[in-house]
This record gives sequence, structure tokens and C-alpha cells, in this order.
Amino acid sequence: MPTSRWSSARLRSRPTRPDWNRLGAEARATILERAAALFEDHTAALLARCVREAGKTLPDAVAVVREAVDYCRYYAARARKDFPPAPLPGPTGERNRLALAGRGVFVAISPWNFPLAIFVGQVAAALAAGNAVLAKSAEQTPITAALAVGLLHRAGVPADVLHLLPGPGEVVGARLVADGRTAGVVFTGSTDTARVINRALAARAGPIVPLIAETGGQNALIVDSTALPEQAVGDIVQSAFNSAGQRCSALRVLFVQEEIAARLLGMLAGAMAELVVGDPGLLETDVGPVIDAPALAALEAHAARMVGEGRLVARAPLSADCAHGTFFAPLAVEIDSITRLEREVFGPILHVVRYPADRLEGVLDAINATGYGLTLGVHSRIDATARLVESRVRAGNLYVNRNIIGAVVGVQPFGGEGLSGTGPKAGGPRYLHRFAVGRTVSINTAAAGGNAALMSLAEGEE
Repeated sequence: MPTSRWSSARLRSRPTRPDWNRLGAEARATILERAAALFEDHTAALLARCVREAGKTLPDAVAVVREAVDYCRYYAARARKDFPPAPLPGPTGERNRLALAGRGVFVAISPWNFPLAIFVGQVAAALAAGNAVLAKSAEQTPITAALAVGLLHRAGVPADVLHLLPGPGEVVGARLVADGRTAGVVFTGSTDTARVINRALAARAGPIVPLIAETGGQNALIVDSTALPEQAVGDIVQSAFNSAGQRCSALRVLFVQEEIAARLLGMLAGAMAELVVGDPGLLETDVGPVIDAPALAALEAHAARMVGEGRLVARAPLSADCAHGTFFAPLAVEIDSITRLEREVFGPILHVVRYPADRLEGVLDAINATGYGLTLGVHSRIDATARLVESRVRAGNLYVNRNIIGAVVGVQPFGGEGLSGTGPKAGGPRYLHRFAVGRTVSINTAAAGGNAALMSLAEGEE
């Protein structure tokens, strides 16, 4: 049901984006919270779609639904806090205030690897800030997106304020970005596609509009000789192979100190041998399929090249059940340098590089030289080592003695820098501001015959 401030009559009159913006942060937040509750009520249906469309394992699908709910509630809370007019200081006889308002129509372009969480996160942020939204879901996951939009409409978001536009990115996305009525774009995907969007926005006449982009990463984890190997191996396997390595935060390059490399890699091979690759709808499955046949072909080609140039460390087994489908056996391969990697490879391939104890700073320089800056991890029991990594590496999210995936909304705001994104960080306190404009109002209260507050104070003293 709509809120009391958004009447049935107004809904019947096809509310526009300015109506949605004028509705106010409190009412928009209430609608997003209602949507969060509806997502929870429809958890089973959402899980089924994430498993069938995106190949998510059941634990991964649960996390995806939970994150979508968190985004709705977090952005609702931030809208309540940040969007009402806030008083500003000024001289006696003047009253100043600052308020945030929606920019207009935002285009939200989301990826297939988080078909609900990122899709809903983008849409909820734009809506919370007072914008209308044209949501371009990934080609591979339109059914999940359709259910999410339907639930948002049921929660009270007017159909004329939120539209779902599925289809190929080069057709639908390109037209939306090029349209002069688009007031902003939020995008998650590849760095190359983000560049295309950026150039298209720059070529338009009219206002310069924001691009909020979260792109890929050449994410690394550094393990030194003081790390607890059992913990490190568990975090490596989870970071590299969870979601079939199809996370922008997934571990791509493991740097392991050469003094412990043999033992650590032996333990890693043993852990990988226990991975179950198969039907994502079964609870026993650890790793599901990759998204489609072109992705599988690209991974197989890269794996062949890496094994030819490096040394095979381990490869998880594939059962006979994987003969049909887009299943790729998780792979760990040792290479001599991170420079062998020309770009991010999106899947369960872990590249291992050994380093001597006295070359840690060289490792950090090599990571920075890739130009990516999304996630980074370090396993070490020496606080000075963790502080050195923190001070030297340009990464949006640094994780110490834990895995490098699964950022929690409001706890670990997520997003990178350099080739990994524009910021601000999703799920963080400054994210909604990028979807809004700030407007300041200054009132000369003396023009009405003096400062009424001071006059009433003087009368009280008499």
C-alpha cells in the first residue's frame, strides 16, 4: 500500500519524477523498507531465480538476497539522515539551510554476477535520493530483475518512477546513456564498458552528468611466513573460488613468501581436491557453473596459456554430472610475475607468485602498477607488515587476516579506485550524495523587521 503522503489519487494520475522527489526522504525511506520486507517474504522465489539464472549456489543466493535487503534498509536510513534540510551557520539576521534533491532520471546498469544485490542496490540508492530510475538488468538475469522490480512496485514505488528495460547492453544501455534526458548513470561491470559509457556521456550536449562506476580488479592476497597456514588456505579457497570466482572482489593473484610456499601450496592443493563442482541447487555443491559458454571458452583459453607459461599447482575435480553445462574446474597455477596478466580474468583461476622476504615492497609496487585498486588482503601476524601494506597500496578495500570477499553493507563500504571504479563506495555513508544535487537557501530575516528570535528573547528579559 502507498504511504499516506502518496495518495491513491496521485498514483492514478501517473506521478512523475518531480512528484517522487517532492514526496520527501521520510516517505521514500518507508517505501524502501517495505520493499525490504517483501524481499524477505519472497526469499524462496528469489533464491530459485538466482540459482537457475545466475548459477548461484544456495549459500551464495542467500547472501545475495540478504544484501539486497540490507541495501534497501541502509539507504532508507541514510536518506532520512542526510536529505532533510539541515541548518547552516550564519550571521545574526540571516538563516541558511542546505538540502539534497534528486538529479532527475538515473540509468542503472547492473551485472549478472549479483543479479539481485547489485541490481537492487543501484535502484534503491537512486530512488532514495529522489530520482526516477531506468533499470537495465543484465541480459543473462532479467527474470530475477523482473521479480525485484515487481516487489518494489508493490511496496509503493510508482510504475512511472521505476522502469525495467532488459536487453543487450550495446542496444538498450547505449540508447539510455546517449539520451540527453539521462541525468546520471550508475554502472557495475568491466573497465572497458565503463570507458565506453564515459565517452558517450562526454560526447553529449547539455549538462555534464555523473557516472558512478564500479569496475574490475586484479585483486591480490599477500601471505607471509608468520601467517597461520590453515586459516590462510581457507581464506584463499573462499576468496578465489566462491561464486565460481565470478565476483569483482575475487582473489586473482596470491603472493606467498617463498620460505613457506611449498607447504602452503601443498595444503591448497589438498583443499581444492575436496571442492565439489556441480549443480548449484544442491547443498553439497561448493562451486557452480560459470555464467555462459563464451565465459567458459575464455577461461579455458586463459588456463591453457597460464599452464603453458607457468606451473600447475592444483585443479579441482569435475564429476560426470558436469559433462553438460558451463562448468569450469577451479585452477591454481604458479607464474613468475603479475605482469603476465594483461587484464582481469573473471572466473575461478588463481595465479600464484612467490616472493622473497626482503621484496615485500616490490610486491606492493607491482600490485599498484596494474592500475587496479579494488580489494587487497594480507595474512601476517606482524602488525608492522599490515601497516606497511595499508600505507603503500592503493586499494578501496583492505582485509587483514581474513578473506577478501563478502563486503557487508554499512560495515565495509565497497568500491575501488584507478581502473577499479570512480567511487563513492556502495553501502557507505556518502553514496547517496552522488545521486543528488545540493541546494542552499539563505534568508535575510532582518528584511522582515528584525530577527524575531532575538526580539522575543529581549522581551522575555524585560
